[in-house]
Amino acid sequence: MWLSIALWSFYTYDTLFHFNTSKFWTTLLSNSVQWGPLHFAIDQISLPFILLTGLLTPICILISWTSIKFLVKEFILLLLVIHLLLIGVFASLNILLFYISFEGILIPMFLIIGIWGSRKEKERAAFYFFFFTLVGSLFMLLGIFTLYKYFGTLDYQTLILSNIPVNIQYWIFASFFLSLAVKVPKLPVHIWLPQAHVEAPVAGSVLLAGVLLKLGGYGLIRFSWPLLPQASEFFSPLIILLGSLAVVYASLSTCRQTDSKKLVAYSSVAHMGLVTVALFSKTPEGVVAAIILMVAHGFVSSGLFIVVTNLYERLHTRVFRYYRGVVYLMPLFTTLFFLLILGNIAFPISLNFIGEFISILSAFQYSIIAILCPLLGMVLSAAYSLVFFNKISFGTPSKHTYYIRDINRRELHSPLILLFLTIVLGLSPTSIGLALSLPYF
Repeated sequence: MWLSIALWSFYTYDTLFHFNTSKFWTTLLSNSVQWGPLHFAIDQISLPFILLTGLLTPICILISWTSIKFLVKEFILLLLVIHLLLIGVFASLNILLFYISFEGILIPMFLIIGIWGSRKEKERAAFYFFFFTLVGSLFMLLGIFTLYKYFGTLDYQTLILSNIPVNIQYWIFASFFLSLAVKVPKLPVHIWLPQAHVEAPVAGSVLLAGVLLKLGGYGLIRFSWPLLPQASEFFSPLIILLGSLAVVYASLSTCRQTDSKKLVAYSSVAHMGLVTVALFSKTPEGVVAAIILMVAHGFVSSGLFIVVTNLYERLHTRVFRYYRGVVYLMPLFTTLFFLLILGNIAFPISLNFIGEFISILSAFQYSIIAILCPLLGMVLSAAYSLVFFNKISFGTPSKHTYYIRDINRRELHSPLILLFLTIVLGLSPTSIGLALSLPYF
C-alpha cells in the first residue's frame, strides 16, 4: 500500500511512465523471473486501479482478523498472490502476460471461495466462478493467437501503431469482448456473481466487488478504442443496449432480494452496466466516467459488503427482515451504513455522483434514447438502497437484534477509510490521477 502511495506521489502524468526509466525499477525487474520481453508501464488508466488494489488488500487482511479461523497463513498468502497478479494485469503492456495474470487470478480466488466460504454451497459457487470465467477467457486466447499470427508481436504499443484490418478487428473484438463481458459481468453471463458473493468470505467479496469486477472494464478501456477503433464503433450500439438492459434488469432483480449480500451483488451488476454504457458512448468524458465509476464502486460496494458482514457475524443470518430497529442499538453502525447507502445512490459530493453524472452526460451525447434506461436505473437504485436501509435500521427492534452490540474500533476503521475516500475524491476527483485529455478519440 505504501509503495502505491509513493508511486502516486511521484507520478508525473506523462503519456506513459516506464519502469525501466528508473534505476530502482530496472533493478527490481532484473531480479524477477524473466519471461520473454517483459514490458511494464503505468498511465492514467492503470494508476487508479493499482492504487485501489494497494488499498483493498490490507483492508481485506484487517477485516479477516477474527473471521478466518483456520489456515490463516495460507489465506493471507492467497490474498498476496491475488495482489501480485492484479498488479501484473494493470501494469503489463504485453497482451499474453496480461492474459496469464488475468487468468491466474482464478486459482487463488477459487480456493478462497471454496475453502473459506461461509455456507454449504461454497463449492458450487467456487465452480460457478471458475468455469464461467475460464470458458469465457478462452475466446480471448483465440484473439491473442490471431494478433500474433498477423503481426508477429503481442506488445501493446506496437499493436496500437499497427494498422489492423477492419475485418480482423471484428473477430478480435468479438473474442475479447466475450471474455471481458464475463468479468464485468454483463447480462446474461452474470449469474456466477451473486453465487460467488454470497458464499465468499468477506475478504473475497471485497476483492470481487472492489477489484476483480474492474478487470473486465479495464480490459475494455485498454483494448477497445485504442486497439480496435472501427470494431468498437461497429459494436457500440449493441453493447450500449446490453449495458442499458443490464442496468434495469439488475436493478429490478435487486429490488426483490432478501439476502443482504445478494442485494449488494446485484447492485454491482447494475453499476457495471452503466460503466459499459459510458465507455462505448465514444466520448473522452465516457472513458473518464467509466474509470471514476469503477473506482467509486470499488469504495462503496466494498464498504457495504463489510458492514453487512458485521451484522452477519452478530446474528448469523443475512436475511434482513430479522434485523429491524438496529438504529437504537447500533447508532455508530447505522450512521456509517447510511453514508455508504448515500454513496451507492450517487448522492452529491460522493465520487459515485461524479461518475454517474458524467456517464449520463456522455450517453446523452451519443443518443437521447440511450439515457432512458440509465436514468431509470438511477431511480431504482435509490429505491432499493433506501428500502434496504429502512428495513434494517428502523422499526421496533426484533427479538433477534435486542442484545447486539455496536461495531468496535477494528470494524469501524476499514469502511470509514473507504467512505472518507469516497467523499474526498467526490470533492476533488482529479486527485486520483485522471486527465480529461485522453488521446483515444
